[in-house]
Amino acid sequence: MSISLSLPQRYKRTLQAMTLFVGILYMTLVIYQTAYGYPSLQGLPPVEQQQKEQLQQKEPSQTETFNLAIQQPTTVIIRKDMLSFNFSDIEVSERPSSLHRSNEHQRLSQRAVTGTPKPPTTELNDIFISVKTTKNYHDSRLALIIKTWFQLAKEQTWFFTDTHDSYYQEKTKGHFIKTNCSMGHFRKALCCKMSAELDVFLQSGKKWFCHFDDDNYVNIPRLVRLLEEYNPSQDWYLGKPSIASPLEILLDSKIPTETPSKKITFWFATGGAGFCLSRALTRRMLPIAGDGKFISIGDKIRFPDDVTMGFIIEHLLKVPLTVVDNFHSHLEPMEFIRPETFHDQVSFSYARMKNEWNIIKVDGFDLKKDPKRFYSLHCHLFPYFSFCPPR
Repeated sequence: MSISLSLPQRYKRTLQAMTLFVGILYMTLVIYQTAYGYPSLQGLPPVEQQQKEQLQQKEPSQTETFNLAIQQPTTVIIRKDMLSFNFSDIEVSERPSSLHRSNEHQRLSQRAVTGTPKPPTTELNDIFISVKTTKNYHDSRLALIIKTWFQLAKEQTWFFTDTHDSYYQEKTKGHFIKTNCSMGHFRKALCCKMSAELDVFLQSGKKWFCHFDDDNYVNIPRLVRLLEEYNPSQDWYLGKPSIASPLEILLDSKIPTETPSKKITFWFATGGAGFCLSRALTRRMLPIAGDGKFISIGDKIRFPDDVTMGFIIEHLLKVPLTVVDNFHSHLEPMEFIRPETFHDQVSFSYARMKNEWNIIKVDGFDLKKDPKRFYSLHCHLFPYFSFCPPR
């Protein structure tokens, strides 16, 4: 028995088959898209593209809070209410060695955009190196410097002293500056010389101001490499503290009976290890500490030059100290600096303490000929100098 279908019935069966095929094809596409995502003109996954469209359509109100990571050349700022939030409370240095980064700030900065522009190239001629000294140390300390690391930075290094000395004026080719400061190692004289160093640098047009003491050995190539990592157009205070916690001082009130004294805390880079300031930072310091004003600030807080510098930068200008462990002063044991790391250190020092020398351990000249180890260190770093023994 044969069954013949009418024309309307055949159309109906064909339509049902086509509907079933389209349904199967649609389900296949849905499963595929769920697994692999939708293509996007912007190359975004479907969820991210949807969130982007929602954010573009959404107009934020002034009272609504946002968590935004803002990219800056030198600082990471995690900010909330863009109109009223106090940015200074959460501004932290990008540098991991800064003492001002709490654990919470570290976690926040890791979530922020970390791509920063490469700083401008820094060359030796971009650096102004100042060395503070006094008459009593001309022969005992300056001879070591002038014969060793000064030879690597003759045009960039200047000596600030308190007495005219024609011998060292000739040895340094005119880089010996007699200040009007008193002789000695007391607060007034120290602040006076630091003020002179700062003022001369500001007139130099250099990108970096690096201060050292006359008992420092400076590894010039390493100093240049260090400063290449930072942008001199941004505020940078690079150095190393000699204390384990921020300094606390009381600022005396002019009217003690009416206004109590104010306690403040800040870090400072010890001058005995050396420190460097960017051109941008020193320009901000100019109205406060330029033209001799540095001395008056030291008089008001009654602290020496390196503490006064930290007070101006950290407390008044709110620029945090970025700690660089490669600076070293005689306040730390030099013998703990391993010889294999000498090339990576920026500065070294020495001191006579309790009838013993606090010096680095380095092979070289006899201790009687080189008790402070500067000649031996220099020949370890730069053996091609003529006075170095053959290896």
